[in-house]
Amino acid sequence: MLIAIPVNNNELDLHFGHCKKFALLKIDLKGKNILSREDIDAPPHQPGLLPSWLAQRGVNMVIAGGMGQRAKDLFDKCNIKVLIGAPQESPEKLVGDYLKGSLKLGENCCDH
Repeated sequence: MLIAIPVNNNELDLHFGHCKKFALLKIDLKGKNILSREDIDAPPHQPGLLPSWLAQRGVNMVIAGGMGQRAKDLFDKCNIKVLIGAPQESPEKLVGDYLKGSLKLGENCCDH
């Protein structure tokens, strides 16, 4: 499994569509551990681009602080699961909590 998290200063970037980088974490679901992490530059902001861009890189899931409904719908069409309302933590902490079943999701911080 490959999880994408928008990052800024090694923490979740709450501005998903305008983030500068994504952390891509390769996960072993059976062993419940992180195999690798690669940080990649996000493409220039363009509405509707990120779902297909991340799908082309093999992403299966996105963990985000907030996301608009249109973006979520586009991720659904690309068969990418989206978790919204994640706290500003490091990607490793977020994925570790997800693998343990203890990731606490709050409000969607996006209003569009």
